[in-house]
Amino acid sequence: MGHCLSCFNNQNNADITSPARIKDDTTEIVPTNEVSTAMISHYPQEIPLLHNNDYGTNINNSNAQNANMVCTNTEITNLQKSHGSNEKPKMFYQKLSSIPISMSSLGSNESRISESKINQLFDHYKDSFEDAILTEGIENLCNDLQLNPDDFKVLVLAWKLNASQMCRFTRAEFIQGLKNMKTDSMKGIQQKLIDITNELNKDSEQFKDLYRYTFKFGLEVSTGQRILPADIAILLWQLVFTNNEPSILERWLNYLESNPHIRGIPKDTWYMFLNFCEYIGDDLSSYDDTEAWPSLFDDFVEYENDQLNQNISKSNLIIQD
Repeated sequence: MGHCLSCFNNQNNADITSPARIKDDTTEIVPTNEVSTAMISHYPQEIPLLHNNDYGTNINNSNAQNANMVCTNTEITNLQKSHGSNEKPKMFYQKLSSIPISMSSLGSNESRISESKINQLFDHYKDSFEDAILTEGIENLCNDLQLNPDDFKVLVLAWKLNASQMCRFTRAEFIQGLKNMKTDSMKGIQQKLIDITNELNKDSEQFKDLYRYTFKFGLEVSTGQRILPADIAILLWQLVFTNNEPSILERWLNYLESNPHIRGIPKDTWYMFLNFCEYIGDDLSSYDDTEAWPSLFDDFVEYENDQLNQNISKSNLIIQD
């Protein structure tokens, strides 16, 4: 052991010397073995620091402020002998306990997602001639996930992969999507789809994001399509509202199907339909045609009111008869 830590002052870079050996500022300081044991009350307690008065009149105040006692190996050995040869001197400080490794340093499950495993999954389902999972591969993927191709969870998967179009998952979409979902296995995908579906039932903002994505998902981007074909729109409305169907949905879809002249649904009509459902609720009587609604909603409400009036007229005729 070098210097006993209890003999050091807190002053940084203080000179370590005995007062009897101080000659001048340029003289080499030589450690001494002449430390009096009378200055140590009990070992192994801490050795008290000397004060200026202990040095006598031969040391001026400026030198006294920088003077410290030195405990050399010889003094420690003598003290050990006086207290038994087997007793080791206690340290000035206690050894710090080991700091446990934090969970962040170990890494979480998210950080252990394997891109190579995701690539293997992709290669298992991808097309033989194109680096993408196409219709057949998606069907096989759905079978392995125990899902029907028209299941709501398949739409959720496409949303999480941010797939640019139906029946096609590119490698980049598949890899980044599964990384975002924090999974690299079929079992993991199944569980994540369950969790995400449950969250959608509680989080309206997440559902709105899925709803807006669904319009883009249905477009044929390769042809630059910007209006969703009416028949595709009907299927997607049924799909996206699988778990939370608005009360007006069935009448709305019946109206679209009974009017073949309606061939497409623009984006603003698709987006505003969600607001339309929230605004009118179960009763169309709250609809205000002076508001800035798409014209297709005006036509629908007018059609529904006509149907309602016709039903009322028929009921009156039956009663009179």
